[in-house]
Amino acid sequence: MKSNQEPKLFRLIDANLNRLKEGIRVVEDIERYIFDNKELASKLKNLRHQAQYEDKRLLLYRDIRHDVLKESTQSELLRDSIQSILKANIKRAQESARVLEEAMKMVDLKWSERFKNIRYELYDVEKEL
Repeated sequence: MKSNQEPKLFRLIDANLNRLKEGIRVVEDIERYIFDNKELASKLKNLRHQAQYEDKRLLLYRDIRHDVLKESTQSELLRDSIQSILKANIKRAQESARVLEEAMKMVDLKWSERFKNIRYELYDVEKEL
């Protein structure tokens, strides 16, 4: 990796780690507090904990002020049911896991595989929802 690409790559990883964990957390909490589904909530909690990648460059290169798409789109503002919240967040988590799987190929292949496994687990969770 070229050193001038490092800040952008870790910015990408940071944003997608946050999206992945946040998306999982929303689904986890709905399953826990609304549906009282201990088994699925526990599975989601475990997946979220598997995504605890740490690197000082994540915070170092975080740049929220210059995010060109930080404003919400209309579709992001519309949620008409718990099911629509679940669907949006499980998809968000899956997509972020895919980005992380690809980006981590430039940083750490073990983590790339971990994010691939998380993504496949999220596909199974989606079926359970």
